[in-house]
Amino acid sequence: QVQLVESGGGLVQAGGSLRLSCAASGRTFSNYAMAWFRQAPGREREFVAGIFWSGGSTVYADSVEGRATISIDNAKNTVYLQMNSLEPEDTAVYYCAAAEVITTRVDGYDYWGQGTQVTVSS
Repeated sequence: QVQLVESGGGLVQAGGSLRLSCAASGRTFSNYAMAWFRQAPGREREFVAGIFWSGGSTVYADSVEGRATISIDNAKNTVYLQMNSLEPEDTAVYYCAAAEVITTRVDGYDYWGQGTQVTVSS
């Protein structure tokens, strides 16, 4: 049984920062790619950032490039998403996901967390 639990969301002002965390448990993830997605009300779930569990290559959506950093703490089995210069358009539920390879497709991911709400006020 694989479990992903997100935390760190909340209410921030435009221009502020948040660091989201995703704690993974139940299995080892050394051969997995990890990613963050987000979904706003009435919109499709969209890719934000991805990284291999072993480190190395990262991928970012154009909408967050330069403002977001995805990273992994292997010892803690935790994936992070640091977001700076937040905008109201960043408001969404943010989800952590795991897959065998990095992809921007929602259906490419095998495991999902329950999400954490990020709200950016202007």
